[in-house]
Amino acid sequence: MPYRSCAVSVLLAFGLAALPLAARAEYPEHPIRVVLPYAPGAAGDIAMRQVQPLLEKRLGQPVVVDYRTGAGGNIGAQEVARAKPDGYTLMLGATNNFVINQFLYRKLGFDPLADLEPVGKLADVPAFVYVSAQVPAADYAQFEQYARAQDGKLNYGSPGTGTTPHLSGYRLSRAMGVDMMHIAYRGSAPGVQALLANEIQLYIGGYSVGAAYMPQGRIRALAVAAPERFAGLPDVPTAAQAGMPDAVQGNWWGFAAPKGTPSDRIARFADALHEVLGLPEVRQAYLANGFVPGQDTPAAFGDAWRSEARQWEAVVRESGAVMGN
Repeated sequence: MPYRSCAVSVLLAFGLAALPLAARAEYPEHPIRVVLPYAPGAAGDIAMRQVQPLLEKRLGQPVVVDYRTGAGGNIGAQEVARAKPDGYTLMLGATNNFVINQFLYRKLGFDPLADLEPVGKLADVPAFVYVSAQVPAADYAQFEQYARAQDGKLNYGSPGTGTTPHLSGYRLSRAMGVDMMHIAYRGSAPGVQALLANEIQLYIGGYSVGAAYMPQGRIRALAVAAPERFAGLPDVPTAAQAGMPDAVQGNWWGFAAPKGTPSDRIARFADALHEVLGLPEVRQAYLANGFVPGQDTPAAFGDAWRSEARQWEAVVRESGAVMGN
């Protein structure tokens, strides 16, 4: 009996010792904080709200959005880059946070490509090329002809310097061989109001930016920069179908973790995200808001970062856009 008792005690000791290890491996054990470096109401915030409860259900823990605004998203992004790499602090950032701002700002303080780990894309936001109703052009070919005839007299707007709409507008202007003046607004809403008033003649933005005004004939969409037509506006051709130069790129939102975050924890979150984004109800909700669900892997997302960074670096340098001191 003493021997049996001792053996049982040893087995129990091993079993009890193993339990905490197993528990620790079951990520996540407590809430995950997602830093969103913009104010509530941004496109990424809307896309996140659609999937947040579904992610929580699959992960078994709350997913808490923490808004850390300022400096074009750099303040929140830097906080994540410097956070403990344990999988409990993630960032939900936009295109510029990952592949533009490091070339736009003189002193960013960190390198997104080196200091962040890709987790997965949440959503693409295809870019529509909108023109004022007062512009005498029903399609891109007519607009290009009009822009050349009015060289130096047309304006295009954006929600801010260094954003994808700004740099896309710059690229499109150069590709057409015309000189359109860029006017930066404090967000998309005032930019669209300027388009309605014909203060600017062209604005590049997402579906939700202009869809409400199109049925009224107050603005027109010449094309959408996407591989295929957007289901919400099926009559709008893709840029390729419209004969538009490959100059316009949409925005996207994705998750990242601090460098050094365990790969199994990244994979756990990425798998839950992939599953949620494949749900019919999420796809329908995204369609209504002008989003296309991301369906990549952490590795594919990282490859996209490196590829797009090279493209945007060249555009930023050529445009001369600089932010900060």
